[in-house]
Amino acid sequence: MTREFTSSDCGFMELALNQAKLAMSNLEVPVGCVIVEDGKIIASGSNRTNETRNATRHAEMEAIDFLLEQWQKNELSHLDIAERFSRCVLYVTCEPCIMCAAALSSLGIREVVYGCANDKFGGCGSILSMHESTEHLTRSRQGKGFVSHGGLMALEAVDLFRGFYEQGNPNAPKPHRPCRISQETV
Repeated sequence: MTREFTSSDCGFMELALNQAKLAMSNLEVPVGCVIVEDGKIIASGSNRTNETRNATRHAEMEAIDFLLEQWQKNELSHLDIAERFSRCVLYVTCEPCIMCAAALSSLGIREVVYGCANDKFGGCGSILSMHESTEHLTRSRQGKGFVSHGGLMALEAVDLFRGFYEQGNPNAPKPHRPCRISQETV
């Protein structure tokens, strides 16, 4: 399902790109997001996996956890929280990974708009389609599914990745032993 992106969509993605730039300035993989409810930004996030030394601290999870904390402080019930997520749109610079897409489906977010595809870990169609209803996967926690649209400002998102990896990822693990080059690859 494709749709025309509006100037509002572009504005929200620009803010997500700003979050990705913030991540990059903090030596994190440059992914950023904003969550919009009824046309208003209610949360934002950027990758913090290196800072926290926690591989689950993706931009989407940062924004989700912020909202959950705020809504729980306001004593919203689980039903109220589910209803709020059902009105939200996530704008994220890179296709959510399988973990994040599964969480978004479980929470019942209405829609995800992303920049570039995630060819290694994408959960919105590149690898798995977690945005589709996941009731066939589990009986205990059925995913509600969500609408997903990709390609908005994808070139800008890819340029951030290129810039990050060209400078070298200082947090990447160092190889334990030198790589072998076989005669077939030479």
